[in-house]
Amino acid sequence: MLSNSSPQPVVCLVEKEQIPQFKFPAKEVISDEAARKERLQTLFTGLTLGNGHRRKVKIIFEDSEGLKQVETTIWAVTEKNVILKQGVCVPIHRVHKVNYY
Repeated sequence: MLSNSSPQPVVCLVEKEQIPQFKFPAKEVISDEAARKERLQTLFTGLTLGNGHRRKVKIIFEDSEGLKQVETTIWAVTEKNVILKQGVCVPIHRVHKVNYY
């Protein structure tokens, strides 16, 4: 998981429409079980904010080429994916962090 104490890696800003072109490795990006549970809870909070209050979130995820960030609304969260507008999916196991504002 991204740490606040270490130097921040470069995160590439992307549009949700670009995401279907990305390749997502099968490896989980968060090794700590408690942090994975926190990530899932944060995704569900983002889902509630998006559907109920029309608020966007910033999702930092990692594809085969590195870290990416997308600013969007979460439309659904399944067992394996975060679903964004227009059916765009990001695998949960590749999500590092979710920020809402």
